[in-house]
Amino acid sequence: MRIIDLIRSKGDDVVTVEPELTVRGLLAVLAEHHIGAAVVTGPDNAIVGIVSERDIVRALASHGAAILSEHVSAIMTAEVKTCRLDTHVEELAEAMTEGRFRHMPVLEDGRLVGIVSIGDVVKSRITELEVERDSLSTYIRTAST
Repeated sequence: MRIIDLIRSKGDDVVTVEPELTVRGLLAVLAEHHIGAAVVTGPDNAIVGIVSERDIVRALASHGAAILSEHVSAIMTAEVKTCRLDTHVEELAEAMTEGRFRHMPVLEDGRLVGIVSIGDVVKSRITELEVERDSLSTYIRTAST
């Protein structure tokens, strides 16, 4: 399975924020959209970072509540790992596991076209296993009759 298959099933909506948004504002955006991360974009919608709940927790632990008034750019991850629509889901899962991150923006021709979470990867794998199980069950039933 490829990333394009995940994007087709889940949709291509990506919540983005500007680097100048405050961390408090980011919290509101994450809560409003029921998500765990947002892509940080600059001029021309270019990706300049990604920021997640983990980034917020780490910043709170290091700097206390004062971080809520700081800009997202102060806590975001600037080196963003991305994938393409033709990337295999297994390759993405491996990169997420090795890099210890849970969200990866999807780019095509340098343009942001989606985002995939580890939850999306797990859901796709469960679906694949269910299809395999059903196929094997059907094979066993038809072979024994």
